[in-house]
Amino acid sequence: MAQNKKISRKYRAEDIQVLEGLEPVRKRPGMYIGSTGVDGLHHLLIEIFDNSRDEAMGGFCSEVEVALLPGDVVRVADDGAGIPIDVHKKTGVSALETVMTKLHAGGKFGGDGYKISGGLHGVGASVVNALSEWLRADVHRDGGQFVQVYERGAPKHKVKKIGPSKETGTIITFKPDHTIFSETVYDYPRILQRMREQAYLVKGFKIRVIDLRKYEGKLANEDAFFLDELDLEVPSQTYYFEGGLHSLVTFYNRDEKPIHKHIFYIEKTSEDVAVEIALQYVDDISSREVSFANNTATPEGGMHMTGFRTALTRVLNDFAKKSGGGKNGDDSFTGDDVREGITYVVSVKLQNPQFEGQTKAKLGNVEARSAVDTVFAESFSSFLEEHPDDAHAIIGKIALAMRARKAAKAAKDSVLRKGALEGMTLPGKLADCQSRDPGESELFIVEGDSAGGSSKQARDRKIQAILPIRGKILNVERARIDKMLGSNEIKSVVIALGTAISDTFDISKLRYHKIIIASDADVDGSHIKTLLLTLFYRYFRPLIEAGNIYVATPPLYKIKKGREVRYVHSDAEKKSFVGDIDIEIETEAASEESAPEVGEVKKEEGESVGKKQPKISIQRYKGLGEMNPDELWETTMNPATRVIKKVTIKSAEEADKTFSTLMGSEVAPRKAFIQNNASLATLDI
Repeated sequence: MAQNKKISRKYRAEDIQVLEGLEPVRKRPGMYIGSTGVDGLHHLLIEIFDNSRDEAMGGFCSEVEVALLPGDVVRVADDGAGIPIDVHKKTGVSALETVMTKLHAGGKFGGDGYKISGGLHGVGASVVNALSEWLRADVHRDGGQFVQVYERGAPKHKVKKIGPSKETGTIITFKPDHTIFSETVYDYPRILQRMREQAYLVKGFKIRVIDLRKYEGKLANEDAFFLDELDLEVPSQTYYFEGGLHSLVTFYNRDEKPIHKHIFYIEKTSEDVAVEIALQYVDDISSREVSFANNTATPEGGMHMTGFRTALTRVLNDFAKKSGGGKNGDDSFTGDDVREGITYVVSVKLQNPQFEGQTKAKLGNVEARSAVDTVFAESFSSFLEEHPDDAHAIIGKIALAMRARKAAKAAKDSVLRKGALEGMTLPGKLADCQSRDPGESELFIVEGDSAGGSSKQARDRKIQAILPIRGKILNVERARIDKMLGSNEIKSVVIALGTAISDTFDISKLRYHKIIIASDADVDGSHIKTLLLTLFYRYFRPLIEAGNIYVATPPLYKIKKGREVRYVHSDAEKKSFVGDIDIEIETEAASEESAPEVGEVKKEEGESVGKKQPKISIQRYKGLGEMNPDELWETTMNPATRVIKKVTIKSAEEADKTFSTLMGSEVAPRKAFIQNNASLATLDI
């Protein structure tokens, strides 16, 4: 364990300030952790980890270990100063018990414990304690090891010393309460992503994650401070970066083609706000914009992002004006122009952060805006002057974006103007629904005229509209909007939705609150589904975030077993229903075009007759167009019986990366992805 950390002599019981009690947490957990689903479950781990990370930000801690133990138990150990265990004057109990049982108690509300922390309300440890079946706190400090155990937030005993210790730090072990959470299984990859990100944000902070959940042996030394000392053969990952955000931008752009050599990087304090920024432009039309405040992600931005964007546009316009780089006359770059193809990360650290909402999604501190603007404008101007080749490449990229924007606007205006001249005529192939209430209306986007015909016959005409698309639509991942709107299929989707697109997008004009992608259950159908999801993610992302986009799940087989009829969606489900039997698939002659494949079960030679077995026949559907209207209605379109999957953005960063990898122009990252994940593919051969 590293010993080169600073121990704050001032971090004592008097630094713990109490604001209110703990009682409301178990009654309304969603108010404190957002939800009692998977996100809330992971929030518990994050709250405990953030306490260790805050110590690292203060210089008191050099490493932390997150361990997933059998039985959904989590263990977080850090080599920080250790939570104080002396008696708190106001509460009359130990500072440890105060922190663990009193809401709004901690070293982040004044005193000299922490100057900067990620905690907004200081509810972390006490909320985790309240929502755990049990929690154990081990504190190493003042030459001893001190322990206190809690059940659903209540201490089972006072803090007691169980032995001497030469270490300093805190170990929190807890088991989430299964009566509170609908799911108590942690997602190892999700945790790795979070920990990797945090290691970039705190330079020189070692973060280790260990998955011991499948370890069947008994730990040789359960009292080991860090479990990696046991040298176990289990999944583990360690993150440690000295480069800060410079390293993070390098990681983000590892599969991209940079247009300039040097990554811009600055770390400086202004107006008591520590500012760290890194950026690089790549050969792409999409951007990656990431921000943090006190190491807490702010996906909705805030004042620090406003300051950065304002300064970026101003500095690049000023530089282009001086150098004459790519602009004509009085043309100015817009914010969209200068952010096309950019990857940047903005991180600020400040006292008393003001976040909007419990989820800390947006920073409200006005001083962060001016600090970021000042630091970035000065340093980026110098960067452009000192790196003329990089500056020339950046200005050229932005000038191209400006010209493309003007061409795209002309194309978009032409499309919208044409629609207006036609009285906003809907696409001719759209079979619209009768209802004009978007709340009950559904749009099925189906693959091909055959599926369109079946769907139009099967639908509920009152609430269900059908839009057939022909073939595979344009891949919009790297297509500008002028080329995109030149595609008749995409133009039909845009007009049918009614929201317009790009800067004129208006979700309030959405004509259907359920947009359902219904493609065939084969490789081509999966490709078409991916192309449509790319379109929605890149140009209609608010529809995904609002829960308007769905994917239909048509069956692969219709199985008749005696008088029982069942539709199944996979070979595994088919096997579960009919068992291990010999099935010969034959294509029967049919009067209808594209009849489904039909197979009959045949007993193997020598099989015991015994009890008469029910006759089994199987239909294999190759596409929606092969289904009779009543079958399509029953399995895919009837709101009472169908199964549709809502498309969500679990992680915007990972979603963005996946779309860029699979749908972008760079072949190498896509090839690597396929090679690494080939074993997971379900092939329709």
